[in-house]
Amino acid sequence: MQMAKTESIEKIKIIPYEDRYKPDFTRLNREWLEDFGLLEDADAKHLYSPRESIIERGGQIFLAVENGNVLGTCAAIHGSGLTVEIAKLVAAPLARRRGIGRLLTQTVIDYARCIGAKKVVLVSSTKLKSALRLYESMGFVYQPLPAQSRYASADVYMELVISAPMSLT
Repeated sequence: MQMAKTESIEKIKIIPYEDRYKPDFTRLNREWLEDFGLLEDADAKHLYSPRESIIERGGQIFLAVENGNVLGTCAAIHGSGLTVEIAKLVAAPLARRRGIGRLLTQTVIDYARCIGAKKVVLVSSTKLKSALRLYESMGFVYQPLPAQSRYASADVYMELVISAPMSLT
């Protein structure tokens, strides 16, 4: 069983965002947000203007692609100071349980480490039990919800303190 999952995940490539993938980014994120009743006006800027709201502000979006099909997305949003926020993590319904969420989350953590961030943070909802289990398994720790959150539905805040990349010299 483990071998099939490994073979399956090996076919997936993580690539940086390109404008041609905007419809996939928007569709995948809109679907899961609607499915869980979490779609808010605050999501619009990222869903409909990802280049302007994430990339041009120093962040990055990563896509999980297999055979030309986008199976998942995850954004790394530059926060204040040396913080990166994980946002818009989703795996397509037919691609779930393949490790895509873990792969994308690890990619954002690695990205944050490479740019010198000291902490990766996220806001989420208790409705997203699978996502919360993933974050817990990757070392994220629950913290008090910040007083100001751009999402009314966010009732979870987590942090992961990261260290600098190891030097080979």
